[in-house]
Amino acid sequence: MNNNLDLTFLTKEQVENLEILKKYGIKAAITDFAILLGGFVSSEYYTSEGNTRKDRTGWWWTKSSDGFNCAHAVFTDGDSICSYVCKHNGGARPALPYSSIQSISSNGVRGASGIKEIEYGEYPQTIVDENYSRELEIAYNHGSLRTTGKNYTTDSYHYLQIGPSFSTRTHTEYEYNGSKYIRFVGDSNCDGKILSNGIKVEIDKPYWVKVEPVVWLVDEKEDIALSKKIIASGVQFNKRSDYQGDFSKTDIKWFMDTYLSNDLINGLNIDLSLAKPEVEENKILLNPYGFEFSKPSDEDVLKGSIESGVAVYLHGLSGDGKSARVKEYDKDAEIIYLLNSTPEAIIGKSVYKESTGEMIDIKPTWLVNLEEKCKREPDRLHVLFFDEISNAPKSVQGLAFNIILDREVNGKWRLPDNARVVAAGNEAEESIAANKIAKPLYGRFAHIYIKTTLDSWLKWASKNNIHPAIYSYIACKGESVLRTKYDGKKPNADPRKWEMASKVLYQTKNPNMLKSLVGEEITNEFIMFCKQRVITLEDVLNNNYEKEKVEQLNLAEKYATIMNLSQVDEENLECVRDFVSLMGREFLATFDSLWIHGNKERLEVIADLKSGSSLVRKKYESR
Repeated sequence: MNNNLDLTFLTKEQVENLEILKKYGIKAAITDFAILLGGFVSSEYYTSEGNTRKDRTGWWWTKSSDGFNCAHAVFTDGDSICSYVCKHNGGARPALPYSSIQSISSNGVRGASGIKEIEYGEYPQTIVDENYSRELEIAYNHGSLRTTGKNYTTDSYHYLQIGPSFSTRTHTEYEYNGSKYIRFVGDSNCDGKILSNGIKVEIDKPYWVKVEPVVWLVDEKEDIALSKKIIASGVQFNKRSDYQGDFSKTDIKWFMDTYLSNDLINGLNIDLSLAKPEVEENKILLNPYGFEFSKPSDEDVLKGSIESGVAVYLHGLSGDGKSARVKEYDKDAEIIYLLNSTPEAIIGKSVYKESTGEMIDIKPTWLVNLEEKCKREPDRLHVLFFDEISNAPKSVQGLAFNIILDREVNGKWRLPDNARVVAAGNEAEESIAANKIAKPLYGRFAHIYIKTTLDSWLKWASKNNIHPAIYSYIACKGESVLRTKYDGKKPNADPRKWEMASKVLYQTKNPNMLKSLVGEEITNEFIMFCKQRVITLEDVLNNNYEKEKVEQLNLAEKYATIMNLSQVDEENLECVRDFVSLMGREFLATFDSLWIHGNKERLEVIADLKSGSSLVRKKYESR
């Protein structure tokens, strides 16, 4: 069997002229798996075959360039659009030469439109119903599912990220009762989306997707087989934005050649019965302890360790939000900054009481505060947080070690039973002031390695009043400006510096002030970004714009505009959405995702507003 399918996309001209699409229609249904990967699904357009949730359409790429660095695509209503190639949320509807699979395809039939349809290859496609999903989840947790030896690979980056390289996410294939499935845990790519079984996707909740044969529409005259549905999404069309039509060098072509082509056909001839071990009934109980084998987040590990009474060490680069994660668990955490602490501040002191001639032991302030919190709320766990432990002198580390090891302060006072210890430090290779942690101290911790991603920072920024100009700049430019390399000679950018920059920008309204925080080069680029021609929130709310001016904005300017507008409050949201609809459905969908940003309450607000979307369109068409 040929294991190197020559998968490609149609050109714009083929979309317009192929006989199979004239008969079947240009609109394409999107699979549940593609929706889970971040693909856009319409709530108002369906294929020619029906109007159920399975027939809802997505938008899909062609390989044609518009000559201005964008690629043509087919939107959910069948219209041609030009889309920014750095996007991840476009659908993959692959095509290949029919002659290359003609002899090994199966189940050739004529569809309702008279088009020849064949089955070739397998891929995860349809969500299973809730009852069967629970059955599969129980079998998974009990370890009674059989792996087939096959995996499916997709991109793990968020669909709104621009610029980062492909990062593999692997989906294991399982066999159960003669069929095959993959398990998908909901994330921010698909949070709130409605799948074909009517379920609204939730973050961190598991979903089971059935692996099914891929159906292809066949044009024998043109020697083309085109997938009937959009089968994948979440992969950046191209990292470089200067696309002029060389599809062979795009990121999505690399993905199809490297992963999708193999995933479609590998394992088709596997006899799943051969993978089943012979187990004598009632002799072996798989997973007898009832363990949960899902992969936990950093926050889950932190929470689980704290509640288990295990001290935690948070590793990470400067500005990665280690303190913020502790405060998310306990907003009143007692924090000791060890770098500048004195022994007395850590373990207390003894003073002479002249009236009695006695030495009086005085507790350190942090211990007094911690005891008061723990006594006031005995049913809550309270965190004692040793920050910058790796930067502290060895003598100070030793004092902290005694507290961590014995839960005892100066051999006199014990930590409250409902107190828990967390420490954090920078890595030695990053900080010139970092000291190596002694092995006995190191071994007393559960270690969590924190890394702030673009997506996690944007989520945090949207909830913490980061200046919209900074938010927009980082969202557009990506990881390369969120953090820059520290050379010890000039300021560098990192997540904490951008938080500080936001405060300075709010106070001074002068972007040049940021040079002292993130460096001159980044500041100059930020200033150029801020000088882009955009329509501001104030302009929109005051109706201070012309429709023609909106249409004249280039794609980068439109994107910068909606990024800026995504900071709008709920009171003025409808007005801003009305404006963004002028740019087209694609930009409105992007704006909605940015404004929701993982917030379930905001998702409901958008859902309510969407019911009036057709009225909005008519309003502006008559303007």
